Order: sequence, then structure tokens, then C-alpha cells
Amino acid sequence: MKWLAVLILAASVAACSGSSSQPPAAAAPPPVDPATAATLSGQVLLEGTPPESNVIRLDGDPKCVALLNGEERRTEYVVVGPGHSLQNVFVYVKDGLPPALYPVPATPVVIDQQKCRYVPRVLGVQVGQQLAIRNSDPLLHNVRAEGKINQPFDVGTPLQGIEIKKTFATREVMVPFKCQVHSWMEAYVGVLEHPYFAVTDGSGHFTIPKLPPGTYTIEIWHERYGTQTQQVTVAAKDSKDLTFTYKTS
Repeated sequence: MKWLAVLILAASVAACSGSSSQPPAAAAPPPVDPATAATLSGQVLLEGTPPESNVIRLDGDPKCVALLNGEERRTEYVVVGPGHSLQNVFVYVKDGLPPALYPVPATPVVIDQQKCRYVPRVLGVQVGQQLAIRNSDPLLHNVRAEGKINQPFDVGTPLQGIEIKKTFATREVMVPFKCQVHSWMEAYVGVLEHPYFAVTDGSGHFTIPKLPPGTYTIEIWHERYGTQTQQVTVAAKDSKDLTFTYKTS
């Protein structure tokens, strides 16, 4: 009977060992190889007559009036540059990237409160990356982030030079920022799990570098004209240009 007990014990050990074994974890994709990385560039245009910007009345805060010293503050819903180019458009890779944990930059992204406006008006940040909210004005501002997916927050920045740092936990395009003290102050933050995004400059141009070869859905976002998408395929060491066009009507 001893030999039978030994066999039963051995079988039990083997069964337990088999049930607890796990398949090997899938290897993480390697970092983008600089030797094969591609670059995506382009421009966003506005077809038609853009709406006029309006002068913002600052009478409600004499400190803002004094700070601007006669300078006008105008609405920035639509900012058009040379050749009907459109500024402040958020451009990003929406789909197609390989699943990976993309490194989070150690350097914070800065949004400043300068002369009673947010600078920049549109920006991007990675999930987990610090967003430094700075107040360069000698007066009280308030920062209200109205995320629908990320946790909203509402903080005061009462002193010149103060800086508050926040992070976002998940992807969200876009998170509106407002100032409860100055109703005209608005900004928008795009939160992504990867670094492949850009904002169009004064000539409507954008560049997304170091993109791994592949086929991607590129989406653009504008606060007044909404979103558009295009699909693009980039090969190793490729350089591609895209043009997006919004219409005013």
C-alpha cells in the first residue's frame, strides 16, 4: 500500500503544479526604432469667411484692465492665419498604434495665465504626465477643469508666480478649462496615453515625429468646427503630409 500512497502523492503534486502554471507573459513591444521612425506633417485650412472676433469687455475686473494697459482682449474661438490656415487645432493619432506602455515624459507641460488669458489655448499632455498650471498675473484666477472622464477639479491661483501641478488618469479629448473669476478665459487640454499629438501653429501647420511605421487614423479637433479623420499609412523612414479643411458653412 505504501507504493500506492506514493503514486497518489506524486500525482497530486503534478496536478497542483500544472494548475498553477501560467503562460509566459507577452513581451512588450520594443521602443520605436529611430532608424525606421516616420514623420507625419500637414496643415489645417478653413474654407469660407471666418467669423469676426469680438472685443471682450473687461470692466468687471479693474485689475485686468490695468494689466492690459489699453490692449484689447478679443475672442479666440477661431484664429485664422495666412492662406486661410487655422490655428489651435488638436491633431492626434486616434487608432492604429501598437499596444504599449509609452514612456511618460518627466518634464511637465505648462499652461499659464497671462494677462487674463490662458496660454496656450489648446495643448496636449500624456496620461500621468504633470500639467503645471501657472499664474503669471498679479491677481486672482481660478482654474476649473471640466473633465467628463477624468476627475474634474477646481482650484484657485491667488498669487503671482504660484504653480499647481495636476495629472490625468485616462485618455480624454478634450478637457475644457475655465476661469470662474474671468468668464472669457478658456482653454482645452487633450489627454492621450501616447506622445503622438500636436497643435497647429499660427500658419495652421503641425508635425508628429518619431512615428512607428503603420496605418493610422488621424483625427483633428477644433472647438468650433468639431472633428475630422483621415487614414494614412507611413513606411519606415517615411514622411507624409496631410491637409484637412474645415468649412464655415
